[in-house]
Amino acid sequence: MRTNSFRTVAPGTYREDGGLEYEDFVPGEVVEHRPGRTITMTDNVWSSLLCLNQHPLHIDAVYAEQTGFGRIVVSSLVTFGIVNGMTVATISAKGVANLGWDKVRLSAPVFVGDTLYAQTRILAKRESKTRPDEGIVTVHTTGLNQDGVTVIAFDRTVLVPRRKEDR
Repeated sequence: MRTNSFRTVAPGTYREDGGLEYEDFVPGEVVEHRPGRTITMTDNVWSSLLCLNQHPLHIDAVYAEQTGFGRIVVSSLVTFGIVNGMTVATISAKGVANLGWDKVRLSAPVFVGDTLYAQTRILAKRESKTRPDEGIVTVHTTGLNQDGVTVIAFDRTVLVPRRKEDR
């Protein structure tokens, strides 16, 4: 897998070059996405209300205290959005299109104050049959909390460009 994230544009001048191209993906390899992201109450309430998810478990502390969780649970869409977002700089910053997410599993609750981390295993890749300048990559992403507990996992398929010199 390509590991440099800068390219030379002139002697002594470099440009960030985030994201992988089709040739950079190697099935079986794992990318650890950093830094982690600590979830705040603002993240949870704003995102829950923006998505019209008004379930009191996510926005009403008194209600949440009376549940088996004993406190506000972060909306699963917040968890998904943050963990997926952590992967973009590497997996899809050069992507042409997200083709889909599959097998999304929420395996443990996330609470305000938890710090999430993500890692992605490259599952497969193939050349596009209809777009010769692009390829299709499938990955499996796992989101973990600060204790190493998996809180979410999903597969994602992305259409990515092939490297220009390899076309």
